[in-house]
Amino acid sequence: MYDPTKLSDITSDGIRSASFSTCGITCSTHINLETEGDVIRRVEIVKGCDGNTKGLARLCVGRKVQEVIGLLEGIDCKGRGTSCPDQLAKALRQLD
Repeated sequence: MYDPTKLSDITSDGIRSASFSTCGITCSTHINLETEGDVIRRVEIVKGCDGNTKGLARLCVGRKVQEVIGLLEGIDCKGRGTSCPDQLAKALRQLD
């Protein structure tokens, strides 16, 4: 429920780049990710609360995908049943 939609998923020289549109009920609209193996290299959250999404993205860089999923999955915002962090976790889960 409330899963983001994968728009692209490309791997080149060991770097995986994927783009997602969020479920439509969060402030963010898109999530762009880069991973190398099981480590997050870059996170970009489009729209949403600027400072919060930049901070969230920065905290994810260098961490393992499963660690970030465990930290963020299930976070709710304003009773919506999901949130920008939850959408990020759900997008990362689709990379498995």
